[in-house]
Amino acid sequence: MDTNYRYRLSRLVRTQSSEIFLLWEEDRRIGQLDLHFAIESRTIHATLILEADLPVSVEEELLAQIDDDIVSSYLPSFEREDFLVTVFRGEEISNYTDSSGALDDMDDEPFGEDDDDDDDDDEDDRPRRIR
Repeated sequence: MDTNYRYRLSRLVRTQSSEIFLLWEEDRRIGQLDLHFAIESRTIHATLILEADLPVSVEEELLAQIDDDIVSSYLPSFEREDFLVTVFRGEEISNYTDSSGALDDMDDEPFGEDDDDDDDDDEDDRPRRIR
């Protein structure tokens, strides 16, 4: 594995058939990668969301690093038929969670203050904005 890569990939989640990574250039987050391994079709599907404008040549360099670091190293016996990547340009605007512990991390903005609904039974089941 080449240690001179330009980007750092930090895994957030790993399941039997998928992974999620944050992508970093030094200490600046530049995107998120969601990978899904379709074992039956031997195809790897990726969604790459870039938070920074990258020239096509740099984007291709990043995809090569993702292929080398993650995709090609996934299950050595996994012979892929294809690696399909969809690239988006976007920005994070919010995070939501069902976890009640996230209330401490919420913004100070009033949320639902004008809600006259007295039915609080379902309140714990609703996602809460944490950012």
